[in-house]
Amino acid sequence: VYAKNVHTKLFPASTTKILTAYIVLKHGNLEDVVTITSQNVALESDSSNCGLKAGDRISVKNLLYGLMLKSANEAANALADYISGSTEEFAKLMNEEARLLGATNSHFVNAHGLHDEEHYTTVYDLYLIFHHALKNEIFREICGSVSYTASYQNLDGESVSVEWNNTMQYFTHNKIPPEGVTVLAGKTGTTTKALSCLVLLSKNEAEEEFVSIILKSQDRGVLYDEMNDLLEEINK
Repeated sequence: VYAKNVHTKLFPASTTKILTAYIVLKHGNLEDVVTITSQNVALESDSSNCGLKAGDRISVKNLLYGLMLKSANEAANALADYISGSTEEFAKLMNEEARLLGATNSHFVNAHGLHDEEHYTTVYDLYLIFHHALKNEIFREICGSVSYTASYQNLDGESVSVEWNNTMQYFTHNKIPPEGVTVLAGKTGTTTKALSCLVLLSKNEAEEEFVSIILKSQDRGVLYDEMNDLLEEINK
């Protein structure tokens, strides 16, 4: 329907986690239990997280909800170690899987999307990755969830139950989509260099589904205004 600069190399921020989730769902087992390590939680103080601590034992399924709803970077680290043994090996797998999907103008170096000059993609590549991920019903369910109650065990073997809420403003109702448009799923991303990013799945009144992606928007407010401008077009 509309495209602008779709092959320009840009930083994806946490929209990276779409590919991370896709790979985990392809190669992992939702019921497997992962132990969080001190390296997994060694994040900057303002880094997105879901509150996991070293020694916590949590299922892959719960980690995926933390990854997509809370944009949790420790969840991304733990899932990378679970699948490949290290971030470096997981990044190699990310690049292999991206190429298989036709995303040939991308290069990934981590599972979470925190800034690295060698970690980049394009709007078109991100569309290809998201399009293929959406074929998995579990992926749709996870990134289309407004909230999720996670359960896991802490270091002392005690049960922990916590509610994680999706940070996307269409789901928090801080932003309302145009009339007749239903937002089904999506993933946000923000870093200083990537600026504000959003990958979205929505449908119009005719039940037709649309993927819409904006990277490098000026700020969060502008991002959602620009996205609504795009969404206005799908009901015309």
